[in-house]
Amino acid sequence: MYINFAIPTNLIFLFVIPVIIFFHFFGLKNLKGKSLKFANFEAIGRVKGIDLYSKNLLPLIFDIFFVVILVFGISGMTLHKEITASEFSYVIAVDTSESMTARDIEPNRLEAAKEAAIKFITSTNYDMKVAVISFAGDSIIEEGLTDDKKLLEESIRNIEPSEISGTDVYDAVLISAHLLKEEKNKAIILISDGQINVGDFDEVIDYSQQSGVLVHSIAIGTAEGGDVSFGVSKIDEDSLKSISYNTDGEFYRITDRTGLENSFSNILTITRIPGEIDLTFYLVIAVIGLFVFRQFLMSINKIVW
Repeated sequence: MYINFAIPTNLIFLFVIPVIIFFHFFGLKNLKGKSLKFANFEAIGRVKGIDLYSKNLLPLIFDIFFVVILVFGISGMTLHKEITASEFSYVIAVDTSESMTARDIEPNRLEAAKEAAIKFITSTNYDMKVAVISFAGDSIIEEGLTDDKKLLEESIRNIEPSEISGTDVYDAVLISAHLLKEEKNKAIILISDGQINVGDFDEVIDYSQQSGVLVHSIAIGTAEGGDVSFGVSKIDEDSLKSISYNTDGEFYRITDRTGLENSFSNILTITRIPGEIDLTFYLVIAVIGLFVFRQFLMSINKIVW
């Protein structure tokens, strides 16, 4: 852990401190000199509310702290330390095809997936960059790569079943990889019932490997399946399993909401990375607080400034 300054040249204003010290003691000397014209020193002290023979150091200390904090603030004081963060940046890709409305997992596959994804994002205290897309016959970027948990939660809640038929995993992987292209470690969390019927399956694997992106697949649905408008929708886990195994990702077979939440937790990889905290805002608050406290002390006449 260490501290540096974004604008170190502003630290030159710290040389104001010796000037403040000089004028403080110079002012005290003049005050004492003038007081010698009077005979009753104790009476003067009572009237003025001060001890004429003290150095009155408390006001000086306040002024020095005030200057130091103010100068550190305008110099862009920054604290550098290691922080706990996700080792990967993620794209959560949610299948919104009609088969995801099956109710073999309550309330249905899609809603269960959405709730688990939201819990994954909002329950962790770690820094984590995530993007959200939905896909069926085509793909929609619901939210670009961000660490803003409120934006991510809102984008997931707004996902609705698609009116476009089909499940185009290739397009979903293509868009996800593009969103992650600037990231060092990147992974896609693919939530689907596996009924891939649009796009070339081998191309999905080839493109994932070329992009250096891991694809973690969460196959959601029971073996018995669930009713949808076209009949009974059953899970097809083989395609999702193949994508994950060929991209060094993990595959999870999920039949209930608890398993869905656990799979998200298992995917998250934590590491320690360098981080920084800009202290400017906190220093400004400290300056304001110090000034208010100083004025309070003046108002109750506890010390003389």
